[in-house]
Amino acid sequence: MSGLNDVFSHAVLTPSFLLAALGVAVAGVMRGYSGFGTAILLAPILSTLWGPREGVPVLLLMELIVSIQLLPRSFKEADRVMVLPIGLAAVIATPLGAGVLFYADGLALRRAIGGLVLVFGLLLLSPWRYRGARPLWLNIAVGGIGGLLKGATGMSGPPIILYFLSGPEEARRHRANLILFFGLIAIVAVVAPLVGGLIDATALVRTAVLLPLMVLCVRVGARLFHVIPTVWYRRFAFGALVLAGAIALLA
Repeated sequence: MSGLNDVFSHAVLTPSFLLAALGVAVAGVMRGYSGFGTAILLAPILSTLWGPREGVPVLLLMELIVSIQLLPRSFKEADRVMVLPIGLAAVIATPLGAGVLFYADGLALRRAIGGLVLVFGLLLLSPWRYRGARPLWLNIAVGGIGGLLKGATGMSGPPIILYFLSGPEEARRHRANLILFFGLIAIVAVVAPLVGGLIDATALVRTAVLLPLMVLCVRVGARLFHVIPTVWYRRFAFGALVLAGAIALLA
């Protein structure tokens, strides 16, 4: 019993955990509203608070459970002809990217995560979008890059989101496409950290405590999707990404 208490105290009863909970709440609302946001916002925050090897596994576990929650409805609404090949390529590439998580220097990886999120946030704030065609070979290439990033950093979002948002689909279809993709990749992303021992008692305790907050905030975000104008949400969400990336890069 004392061992469990020690794990709980180390995992939860710390100032860093309170900051992580605040990040989880914001990320949950973003995910429920837009279909993305969990990994992109939390990867730099949790990597800064706990280091990539402790933070990324918690992120992956929450991402898996949240994705399962949102997946059934999105499967009906998404463009499966486009999303499924991208998801398959990402699933194949994810274990390759996991090698970076295991062997890369923790500080260098944390700063790489922060830099990637910062650049991505600035791109989303800018008017630039990819407007070209989306042939099968490009779908597979983008999915492969997303999978490598998922395995290495816990977030596949930057190239996937920019690519998906390039299409002419309405906001509801964009959201469903993103939810379907992230649901597919979330399942395989936990395998390598689990086999490699990164998902330990501390990660499980942190996930168990943070998960109810995440689930609640995802539901709040899903309701807000029908209330808050997209332009208001985008300014807040993309600004949060820029701030989180800058903190991870410079801290």
